[in-house]
Amino acid sequence: MHLFVDISSHGFGHLAITAPVLNALAEIAPNLRLTVRSGLPAAKLRQRIHVPCELIHGSSDFGYVMRDAIHVDLPASAAAYRQAHADWAGRVAQEASFLDRLQPDLVLTNVSYLPLAAASVARIPAVSLCSLNWADLFRHFFGQESWAPAIHADMLAAYRSASSFLRVTPGMSMDSLGNVQTVGPIAARGQAHDLGLNGDRAVLVAMGGISHRLPVEDWPRLPGLRWLVAADWQCSHPDALAYEAFGLGFTDLLCSVDAIITKPGYGTFSEAACNGTPVLYQRREDWPEQECLIEWLARHGQCREIAAAALLTGELGATLEQLWRQPAPPRPLADGAREAAALLKAAGNRGV
Repeated sequence: MHLFVDISSHGFGHLAITAPVLNALAEIAPNLRLTVRSGLPAAKLRQRIHVPCELIHGSSDFGYVMRDAIHVDLPASAAAYRQAHADWAGRVAQEASFLDRLQPDLVLTNVSYLPLAAASVARIPAVSLCSLNWADLFRHFFGQESWAPAIHADMLAAYRSASSFLRVTPGMSMDSLGNVQTVGPIAARGQAHDLGLNGDRAVLVAMGGISHRLPVEDWPRLPGLRWLVAADWQCSHPDALAYEAFGLGFTDLLCSVDAIITKPGYGTFSEAACNGTPVLYQRREDWPEQECLIEWLARHGQCREIAAAALLTGELGATLEQLWRQPAPPRPLADGAREAAALLKAAGNRGV
């Protein structure tokens, strides 16, 4: 089976969902031929996707233009969508020609809709996989705009053309699609490592794959606490360490720290819950997917919301202590990757 996979580069969450499914699929489809297209760095893709694949660097979607990890740039996003659909039929035809040349047996997207529309034209079976879809978010942000209905109709038609949309748990309801099939939580499992901090607690500060720098150098010193931050922040706080220096992948690093400071995102939330890492999160501004993620994490993990002001001042000691005093619920079973892989194998066999 030749599977073509398109992974959005709107942050790292789409890869965090897709990679475990591809790894599970390779176990049950040993003759799998895999072609992956994404705008994410090749090193990041190969860190998560553990099976041989051909990589094509490119993006067929942009999701939303972000001012930072928390805030959507609505005017820029509106302009980008209007430009993307100015010649929608032409874009679909061009993508269909690409698929004709590639000749996959199945197309999988997370969560671009252009390849789905093109696969329908090329008569190639297609599936989508995610906790959200761009059509529902588009309706949320732009549904009242006079120019939006035609674009929204294109988006819905593309998603509905797929044989199924594999909605992961937790995920938005997606009632408008009509082809949703729910699978369980998807999360990579990691291994805890001794970070060599002589008994100090480590708090990972990671706001996701979209740039969002916090002023950690202005935070007060908290005895027995170390902050793990990105090296390119060049943080001068005496208790800050570059997390890249530990040489660990993200999931192993997440397993090795005592807490993570982040924003609601599927990959980080699901991996934190399934690996037992407590979470402090700052809500995103008007991001409709976050409600189902927060509700799920509150039931399956240790978590507390933190205000944006506290992340500016670094007054986090009391909140962290409250977080660590929370009882740890049983870790959820991350069985969604195997479920999705079995469904993809069946869909691919129908396409062969």
